[in-house]
Amino acid sequence: MADHDPPGVGPATGPETGTDAGTDAGPHNGRVAVAPGGTPAAPEPGSRRALRAARLPGHRLLRRRRRPRTPGQASRAGRNLPAAIGVGAALLIPTLVGLLFFPVVFVGIVTLFALVGVWETCRALELRRIHAPLAPTLAGTLVLPFAAYFGGGEGLAAATVLSVLALFVWRTIDPAPDAGKSLMAGTFTLLWVPFMLSFAMILMRAEGGFLVIATLLLLVVANDTFGYLIGAFFGKHAMAPKISPKKSWEGFGGSIGGALVVGGLCSVFLMGRPLWVGLVLAVVIVASATAGDLAESMIKRELGVKDMGNLLPGHGGVMDRLDSIVFASPMAYLLSATLVPGLL
Repeated sequence: MADHDPPGVGPATGPETGTDAGTDAGPHNGRVAVAPGGTPAAPEPGSRRALRAARLPGHRLLRRRRRPRTPGQASRAGRNLPAAIGVGAALLIPTLVGLLFFPVVFVGIVTLFALVGVWETCRALELRRIHAPLAPTLAGTLVLPFAAYFGGGEGLAAATVLSVLALFVWRTIDPAPDAGKSLMAGTFTLLWVPFMLSFAMILMRAEGGFLVIATLLLLVVANDTFGYLIGAFFGKHAMAPKISPKKSWEGFGGSIGGALVVGGLCSVFLMGRPLWVGLVLAVVIVASATAGDLAESMIKRELGVKDMGNLLPGHGGVMDRLDSIVFASPMAYLLSATLVPGLL
């Protein structure tokens, strides 16, 4: 081998042994240096044989080497956990403060999140050469939450119809190739993000409705947190491997268990309702939030993107955090109208 006999240097004869020095060539030629008397010579310190001899037999079976994880690298569940916790708290705290003390500010915060989410969605659609009318879509996103807050269900319905009509008028004035795809993309984005989120604004109009929204947000956080923890450590059976390989049934069970605890506590101590109301709300919110998460994962897989954006470290984009809430908000509204008499 070239690493044992350097170029230009032949095998030398050792006067002490009477053999070639090349006999200590290592495992590649199968020969071992022999000392006088026929006993194997001790390996030289620092040689390959010495290093191999120092290793304990079976050490590969007894010790499993793990690659050191660099700071900021994603965990088993695909997130940078410290960054995810910090960003989540930074988003949740001002949202709850606005919800409990400044309702109009809360509506503005939700509208801002919806605007960023719509922008991320439109940008992701452009990767497939689907160009949604951005200006009227953003304008409709700005109007829908405030229309729901000030006008209720009727205001939301009217604003939604006018926003969709604005998309058609815009595309008529500014024609473009694949106008059908463009209109469908704009309508889909409007109905997926601001329209669904606006049901929470209708809840804000009811007496005590802000407590239902606070419970909704806490349940979504419990769904993500407990699902992440249980899924990261015990997840083995994927729910939808072709859509979201890291989402497991074990994690879903953890989401249900954590949400039941949070929902029961919120129902009794926050909303002043019977325990069963919080339990039903917890199960439905976790189911709808999981469906929303899987729906967005399916869209991202279809578009060929990992995240909708990168504005939130540890989370991805804003839309990657809204995916659960957009499905959970209408369900919270529906349950509030049916399970809590007199709320709406």
